Amino acid sequence: MAGEPQADCLFCKIVSGEVPATVVRETDTTVAFRDINPQAPTHILVIPKVHYPDATSLAAAEPQVAADVLREAGAGAVDEKLVETGYRVVFNTGSGAGQTVFHAHAHVLGGRGLNWPPG
Repeated sequence: MAGEPQADCLFCKIVSGEVPATVVRETDTTVAFRDINPQAPTHILVIPKVHYPDATSLAAAEPQVAADVLREAGAGAVDEKLVETGYRVVFNTGSGAGQTVFHAHAHVLGGRGLNWPPG
């Protein structure tokens, strides 16, 4: 069921504590942790504690939680001292866009120049 933890979801297992992660922030609705395959000197993931396959389905079903994810992405950027030099927040949606874990999540990237267009 949408919003419910999924037994086969890596990020649901991180939320439950079943899989360890280097957590940098946590709220009632979100968890932020360091990416195990960083694409920039700073690369954190911000996930909702509820399970939705992507950002669009999360926003449609629980817009306040989607806002919480975005707010925590910004707070994580502040904590990591990325604000002055700039940072990127990315939501990949679908395998063709590079999404590999189908649990909504934001990538916060910074600490180096980020070219445009990406990819």
